Amino acid sequence: MEMKKRINLELRNRAPEKVTELVLDNCRSSNGEIEGLNDSFKELEFLSMANVELTSLAKLPTLSKLRKLELSDNIISGGLEVLAERCPNLTYLNLSGNKIKDLGTVEALQNLKNLKSLDLFNCEITNLEDYRDSIFELLQQITYLDGFDQEDNEAPDSEDDDEEGDEDDDDEDENEAGPPGEYEEEDDEDDGGSDLGEGEEEEEEVGLSYLMKEEIQ
Repeated sequence: MEMKKRINLELRNRAPEKVTELVLDNCRSSNGEIEGLNDSFKELEFLSMANVELTSLAKLPTLSKLRKLELSDNIISGGLEVLAERCPNLTYLNLSGNKIKDLGTVEALQNLKNLKSLDLFNCEITNLEDYRDSIFELLQQITYLDGFDQEDNEAPDSEDDDEEGDEDDDDEDENEAGPPGEYEEEDDEDDGGSDLGEGEEEEEEVGLSYLMKEEIQ
């Protein structure tokens, strides 16, 4: 499917300015160029164009609210300076599986001041000696390269909900236990009653034996 038709399909009768996410993976670009996207997609925050045979970003519209851009598995080899001009607020950029070979190409990303995560996995540039150190030195604004920071800590996928789960477990334990002391008092009363009963029986036995002794005499 051509990119232009795919965009119309993804809109689902919505106006472009109402769309915040757009996934165009695996469609066909027109001669390696972006087609069908324009400045009216001004609310777009996430755009994915993976495996669409892109060779150029020259026709990328101005998307000032765009935060995440997926461009993996294309044929892009340069022209990255357009990203800072038209998508200045990008925080995440995936260029894995493209034709990026040298640091000079990546240098254009220095103007993406908000960029935190960059993916260049399966690009030729990853074969360079000291590749990771060089990229972190060149792009000092980024925290994660290919999913890991400079200390090889993996980028988090999502926030943990463990703390909320622990609180729920505590509440359940309290409910099962019931109010403290409720059953202890009942037990005490039962014990007391049984003690009195035993004492009365002993007194009766003593009285009977005494009477029997008197009759014998």
